[in-house]
Amino acid sequence: MKIIVAITGASGAIYARQTLELLIAHNEVEKIGLILSAHAEDVMRAEGVTLPHCERIERYALNDMWASPASGSARWDAMVVVPASMGTVGRIASGISSTLLERAADVMLKERRRLVMVVRESPYSLIHLRNLTTLTEAGAIILPASPGFYFRPRSIEELCLQVSQRAVEMCSIAIDHPEWGE
Repeated sequence: MKIIVAITGASGAIYARQTLELLIAHNEVEKIGLILSAHAEDVMRAEGVTLPHCERIERYALNDMWASPASGSARWDAMVVVPASMGTVGRIASGISSTLLERAADVMLKERRRLVMVVRESPYSLIHLRNLTTLTEAGAIILPASPGFYFRPRSIEELCLQVSQRAVEMCSIAIDHPEWGE
C-alpha cells in the first residue's frame, strides 16, 4: 500500500507522529508520502513533537505540484490529513488546490480513494459543519480527534493513540488493539 500523510498547522501533532509510527510498523505499507503545511513544523516544535524517520517515508514540498500525489495516475491508496485544520478542510471542501496537500486530497476524492480527515477543532461553527458535510458527501471520512475513555487510558499518549489507530484503520489497515467489550 501507498499512503499519504498530510500534517497541517492544527494543534495535535501527537496524532501525526503516532499515525506515522503505526504505518511504519506495518510491512504492507510500502511507501508513505509526507506533506506538511506551511505551519505544521511550527506547531510540532511548539508541542514538542518529532516525527519518526524511515526509508519508506518520502517527504514532498508543499509547493511541488509535479510530485506524484498530485496525479491520480500515481495510484496512492489512501490519504490521512492528521491533524486537519478547519482552514484546510474548507479549502479541500471548496475544491481549492493551491498546494500539494490540497491537490492530493482533491485527487483522492476525484479518484474515489480513501481520504481521512482527522479534524482537530472545537467547537464547530456552522461553516465548519457545512464543509465537513460537503467532504462527507464527496466521499471523505471525517474522524474528529475525540478520543474515548472506556479503555481507561493511563497517559496522554494512550488517550491519543485510540484516535491514531482509528485513522490508520480507516485506510484499511488492521490494527491490533482492544475491542469494545473485551
